[in-house]
Amino acid sequence: MSVNKVILVGNVGKDPEIRHLDTGVAVANFPLATSETYTAKNGEKVTTTEWHNIVLWRGLAEVAEKYVTKGRQLYIEGRIRTRSYDDKDGNKRYMTEIYGDTMQMLGTKADDNRQGAGPYNQNQNNSGLTPPATMANEPEIDEPGGDEDLPF
Repeated sequence: MSVNKVILVGNVGKDPEIRHLDTGVAVANFPLATSETYTAKNGEKVTTTEWHNIVLWRGLAEVAEKYVTKGRQLYIEGRIRTRSYDDKDGNKRYMTEIYGDTMQMLGTKADDNRQGAGPYNQNQNNSGLTPPATMANEPEIDEPGGDEDLPF
């Protein structure tokens, strides 16, 4: 048995790029930044940022197109995929991506009212979405600071 599961909470690096395949299936791509802060031996605070390539399909891509913008904090649950391609010089290149199955928009209540909070799940119903009907039962998340905490 094996498991390929990723859970990320981070900030969107740029507005999603949306494309539609010939079959009409929507695909969204965007970078997500996760940051870790620690104190070095000399007492200095150090922040490291990891960038993740997020790929959303079908209904999740359509939600991303409407509501996800640069700087927005997201919860993404999915799996890792690595693909290869040949660059313009014929060299084989590899790209690691996170294929999202679940997405939830995080942040303040003002953000949720303005942008339509999640959770959204790829595998729920025909549209590929779980409507935000259960938000009242979810705990509030206090977001420290403002945009000055973003790693970009």
